[in-house]
Amino acid sequence: MTPPRAHSHFFSSFTHARTNLRALLPFQQMVWIIDAEIMAALMKNQVFSCFVFYGVLLVMKMYILAIITGQVRLRKKAFANPEDTLRHGGLQYHREDPYVERCRRAHINDIENILPFLFLGAIYSMTGPGLAVARLHFLVFFLARVLHSVAYLFALQAPTRSLAYIVAQIPCISMALQILMAVWQYA
Repeated sequence: MTPPRAHSHFFSSFTHARTNLRALLPFQQMVWIIDAEIMAALMKNQVFSCFVFYGVLLVMKMYILAIITGQVRLRKKAFANPEDTLRHGGLQYHREDPYVERCRRAHINDIENILPFLFLGAIYSMTGPGLAVARLHFLVFFLARVLHSVAYLFALQAPTRSLAYIVAQIPCISMALQILMAVWQYA
């Protein structure tokens, strides 16, 4: 079916714009301006900026754990992949080491817990919480995750790691419940 005559100019312009990338430049600039305005508005939101601060610290902590895991692998000569062993002494180093595995588990645990926090924290920041309460949520999670990693890496006495995990879950559960309360009417 062909479009009505009144809309034929619109469709022909659209088709022309798709084939002519120069015609899209004004649209792309408009998208960048909108993105810049949205980002500026988000960064003016003190709660969101606070969340970004702690979120970036947590992502940096994840990178640090990944680097620690790699360095421990090199020091212990315990490589997970045969191709890596060939560069570092031979296939006899294709093995597991308990401390390398401890570092790796700490990193995996960070991924399992920090990624949900990043989602919850971003959405929670947009629900309009007070800055002091939001900062407390973010700070408690951050400190508990740092303690959890330290407890994992240095094999601190139980139940240090478990308590750190539980404490970190409290702000996540709180944020999740507040998000659900904010959006339940739209479900």
